[in-house]
Amino acid sequence: MPTGALLYEGKAKKVFATDKPDQVVQYFKDDATAFNAQKRGTIVEKGVINNKVSERLFRLLEQAGVPTHFIERLSDRELLTKKVTIVPVEVVVRNVVAGSLAKRLGLKEGDPIEPAIVEWYYKNDALGDPLIADEHIRLMKLATPEQMIEIKRLALKVNSLLQPFFRERQMILVDFKLEFGLHNGQLILADEISPDTCRFWDLTTKESMDKDRFRKDLGKIEEAYQEVLMRVCGKSRESQ
Repeated sequence: MPTGALLYEGKAKKVFATDKPDQVVQYFKDDATAFNAQKRGTIVEKGVINNKVSERLFRLLEQAGVPTHFIERLSDRELLTKKVTIVPVEVVVRNVVAGSLAKRLGLKEGDPIEPAIVEWYYKNDALGDPLIADEHIRLMKLATPEQMIEIKRLALKVNSLLQPFFRERQMILVDFKLEFGLHNGQLILADEISPDTCRFWDLTTKESMDKDRFRKDLGKIEEAYQEVLMRVCGKSRESQ
C-alpha cells in the first residue's frame, strides 16, 4: 500500500497517512530510547521484531474479543491500523514488582503482585510521563470516568489473556504499557505490544528479555529481542 504524508514521528515509530482517511500505516524504527529519551541508541532489527510481535499479539487479542486498531501487517516494518485519537493516558499493568514501582515504594523487585495493579501515567514527554491519579485525569479532562472504567476493564482483560500465553512460552509477563484511542467513537487498544512496551523475564532464569537490557547496559540486547520473536511467533526472523 502506498503511504502518504508523515503524520507523526515518535521515539519508536513513524505514522503515515493512507488513501483512506480512517486508516494509517505505522512504520517501526530501530531507534531505542530510555529514561524519557535521555539515553539513545539503536537495536538492530528492533522495528522488524516489534512489528511482528505486535501483529501476533493483536491477532490473539482480537480473537478473544478485545477491540484493537490492528488491520494487517504490510511488510517487515509496516502495520496497517485504524486511525485513532489517542487518549493521553498511558496504562501500566503490573504482575511483579520491578522498575519504577520498586524504586518509588521501596518494594522488593521480583515479588508477585496478586491481583495485578493498574497505574495511570500522563502521556507528556515534556513532563516525563508522570504518574497520575483518577482525580488528575478528571481535572485535566484527559478522559471521561466512563472511558477510564472501560480502559481498566480492557487492560485487565489483556493481562488475563497475555499472562498464560507467555507462561506457555516460558516467559513471565512482569508488567506492560498499553495505549488506547478513539476510533469512530469506540475505545480501542492502539500503539504496540512488544519488548519495548513489556517487561519480560525468562521463566527459569529470570533473565531480562526486553528493553531493560538497553536501559541497564546488560548486553545481548538484539539476542533477547530475537528470542522473544522466536518464542512468540514460533520461528526466527530469518525464516519468516
